Amino acid sequence: MVEEKVTLVNEIGLHARPASKFIRESIKYKSRIDLIKNEKVYNAKSIMGVLSMGAGKNDEIIIRAEGEDEVEAVKNLVHLLKYEMGE
Repeated sequence: MVEEKVTLVNEIGLHARPASKFIRESIKYKSRIDLIKNEKVYNAKSIMGVLSMGAGKNDEIIIRAEGEDEVEAVKNLVHLLKYEMGE
């Protein structure tokens, strides 16, 4: 299992379009991927899971992956949130 904490920098957080982009990236990996916010766990491959998290700008979340491509998944998803969500 691999996990990393990240602070959301996107102005609107993980809502609608950014959530969809994040999920499209998440489903590329075989690993189970979860998002953790305030000790609650959400499925990173589910639009309902990601949207129900209610993550906004400056919120800290943890991306956790478990499986054969866990290192690559966490690395790429953290990069996506930090540098490619400029909406």
